[in-house]
Amino acid sequence: MNLLPNAVIAGRIVRRILVNFRVRPEALEPFVPAPFRVKRIRGHAIAGICLIRLDQVRPRGLPAWCGLASENAAHRIAVEWDEAGQTRSGVFIPRRDTDSWINRLAGGRVFPGHHGAARFEARENAGLISMEVTGVRSQVGVRVSGTETDVMPADSIFGTMDEANAFFQAGSIGWSATPRGDVVDGMELRCKTWRMRPLAVDEVRSDFMTRLGTAAEFDSAFLMRDIEHEWHSQGIKQVNPSMAKLGG
Repeated sequence: MNLLPNAVIAGRIVRRILVNFRVRPEALEPFVPAPFRVKRIRGHAIAGICLIRLDQVRPRGLPAWCGLASENAAHRIAVEWDEAGQTRSGVFIPRRDTDSWINRLAGGRVFPGHHGAARFEARENAGLISMEVTGVRSQVGVRVSGTETDVMPADSIFGTMDEANAFFQAGSIGWSATPRGDVVDGMELRCKTWRMRPLAVDEVRSDFMTRLGTAAEFDSAFLMRDIEHEWHSQGIKQVNPSMAKLGG
């Protein structure tokens, strides 16, 4: 139970990498609990990992100097659902991981989003970025390295940066799996500005995507830097309990 069901958390995105795979929709359906549906773009589903370094994170209204810093990872599947007669878009997050013990302690209790423990290694030099995530007590493994660029991947499902920006901005609400399994925690990311550019990837590995075999193919990666943001709690949502348990 969240102690702050209407929580607003402010902070700064130091670095956010969105690593994306295009996936055959039927391969992802077993991971997505009703009432969510796999969102499709040109016949494909989109899944991936958000690797995000946060700073100055604190309840809105407190000064920035008292905020916390952390490295975090979220495995994401683009979904849609019906609400109040409209189709909404967002992401279902089967698991979150962090290097912050405070995030692990408070997530799902004080504010939405349960987190596993992981080790993060980040290296940056002259536009080169390398990230590696290793689960402490789980089989989570992610590695990505690449170079900042202004050129979209030629084979990306997103034809232009405008299309990519629109897709990811529309997916600002994330619904995270919980240990209960019959509910998910909701958080909406609100960025004061939105600046996303391509990342030309040299190497990418994801244990979760490897489980999908040939159904998943790397599509694209994007980078965001130095953005003031807020997380707004969306409460909880009832889901199919057989499909939304927090991953191990």
